Amino acid sequence: MDASPHSIVEEFQIAYAHRVYFTEGVFACANPLLASTIKECSSADKPRVFLVADAAFMAANSGVSPKITEFFAYHREDIQFLGAMELPGGEQLKNEPAFLEQLYRVIEQKKLCRHSYIIALGGGALLDLVGYAASTAHRGIRHLRLPTTSLSQGDGGCGVKNGINYFGKKNFLGTFTPPTAVINDVDFLKSLPEARLVDGFIEAIKVSLIKDRSFFEYIEANAEAILRRDFGIVRKVLEASARHHVLHIARNGDPFELTSSRPLDFGHWSAHKLEVLSEHALSHGESVAIGIALDSIYSHRKGYLGEAELGRILELIQKFGFRIYDEGLSELTEGGEHVVLQGLEEFREHMGGKLTIPLLRDIGEQIEVNDMDLPLLLECIENLRSRESTVQT
Repeated sequence: MDASPHSIVEEFQIAYAHRVYFTEGVFACANPLLASTIKECSSADKPRVFLVADAAFMAANSGVSPKITEFFAYHREDIQFLGAMELPGGEQLKNEPAFLEQLYRVIEQKKLCRHSYIIALGGGALLDLVGYAASTAHRGIRHLRLPTTSLSQGDGGCGVKNGINYFGKKNFLGTFTPPTAVINDVDFLKSLPEARLVDGFIEAIKVSLIKDRSFFEYIEANAEAILRRDFGIVRKVLEASARHHVLHIARNGDPFELTSSRPLDFGHWSAHKLEVLSEHALSHGESVAIGIALDSIYSHRKGYLGEAELGRILELIQKFGFRIYDEGLSELTEGGEHVVLQGLEEFREHMGGKLTIPLLRDIGEQIEVNDMDLPLLLECIENLRSRESTVQT
């Protein structure tokens, strides 16, 4: 008998079309985008559709619910609408397993299958949860994202990742499952309070810092227009941010993050930890702003980033009303260690064991390092504390 090893190795590829659209009035009967997307991307004659909406968004936009009803009634010959449910938004949605269980029960009760659609209408946390449930039930139900925040329209909602928090770690459970499409309706942003509207622009600043100096300069020049809610400018900036994120996913050769390089997570190793330390009192955008400030100062202190460029970065962050320091950065363990530094090890673990941190060589130019100078990092934290105190006084 032949005891030598035998193997069968065949390579195969799966093509994905990553669709991200910008529109207005997505639920208007005269707007064909949503209905045509459902029909064109389905193999069913009359696809079954269920919608999950962010309760806070629906409460702030009372006119949306009747429009949804009218829209699906108008398209009833082509789409079988099975109804809608509301879930609370915010990061706590991803922390409580009961919400995931509730969604699985609805999928079973409605008999949603792999040819059905779940539409997620809400902010990033709801998109993450619904995407995770859809991608794991029946090994994959198609899902559509309708982001309702600037953060999700310009960044998170345009990605291919889904997840929930577990063991006190952000997105410990998750999948890489591209949505059938992402449809961004700028009208959804008009009810956002100022703090939540500007939240998404920190991710636009982030992607400009690592990829596109001219985009950074455009945000600089138009910051005041964004703050006075010029939605023409808002849409242009979010479209540009989304484009950068989508092109990175589609063209960098690693859409499912099999390597240890995650340049789009500039400033995120500490941001993710700060969110948890604050029990999500800090929003994702607020945490990322602090994380970007910290890694920008570190880039400067390491000799990579010029002082003038650092000043522009911090000035723009603060112009949007973001803080650059939070007490969570200085929180200590019982042994006297900075808790936030645990974020580096969690980042390493999440990346498969090799620490890779994106830093800045210039505005629009990033580099990657595989270790961090911890004493210098602590000095940078104190530098941020000092700068924040100076601004406040």
